[in-house]
Amino acid sequence: MTRTLALITGASSGIGAAYARLLADDHDLVLVARRADRLTDLAEELRAQGAAVEVLPADLMTHDGIAAVTGRLAAGDVRMLISNAGAGGYAPLIDVETTDIDRLLTLNAVAPVQLVHAALPGMLAAGEGAIVTVASLLALSGGLTDPRAPRRTLYVAAKAATLGFTRTLTGELADTPLRVQVLLPGVVATEWNSGAGHSIPWAMTPEDVASASLIGLRRGETVCAPGLEGQDSALNALLAAETAFVTGGNQPTLAARYTEPRA
Repeated sequence: MTRTLALITGASSGIGAAYARLLADDHDLVLVARRADRLTDLAEELRAQGAAVEVLPADLMTHDGIAAVTGRLAAGDVRMLISNAGAGGYAPLIDVETTDIDRLLTLNAVAPVQLVHAALPGMLAAGEGAIVTVASLLALSGGLTDPRAPRRTLYVAAKAATLGFTRTLTGELADTPLRVQVLLPGVVATEWNSGAGHSIPWAMTPEDVASASLIGLRRGETVCAPGLEGQDSALNALLAAETAFVTGGNQPTLAARYTEPRA
């Protein structure tokens, strides 16, 4: 059996570790995260499933960490990239430390673009590959006023960027053999946000999230919202709204509400 190589960021726990366990039967793996001890333990488990596993400790909040992973991707042998690493940093923007703005945006928005950019040449040269970026349903929550939602201005900015990036990249690569998907999980029962998801009744398991993503990828889904019934209808409605804004708003004259009657 031919085994392809998958690189997974944020692989030490949660959704990333769930992806690794699901892929280990027929993929070799490069596991990326900050916590080398966690990666080493997971690597031993996955080797027992028959996978060859590399451990690459890297902090994707830093440009040095990103450079370490893009350098590995530049070898050109990775055929699946799962850009999963992320952090919430939930707080009102006024309470976010200035240094944390750069670190959180680097991790949540810059790293996925840099990693995809580094992976593409090898995949395109081989004529095969898959890219998954993990965003969040909160990427679509800018106007949401539900009081249960976290204080999330910076997080929404980053995940909306990842959502827009990946959807646009899908069109850019439509005439290639590469498969592209953006994953939009809701609340997940992981260590994320100090493990808050474990106490939320509607939280999904990370195993179900990762499984839905991989099934959706095989089916050609470019957007995967694991708990959403009627996803095609919802995406069609989203596209219609976007089209109305872009084409309707791109006019040479002002909308009527901006024209004041002359005296």
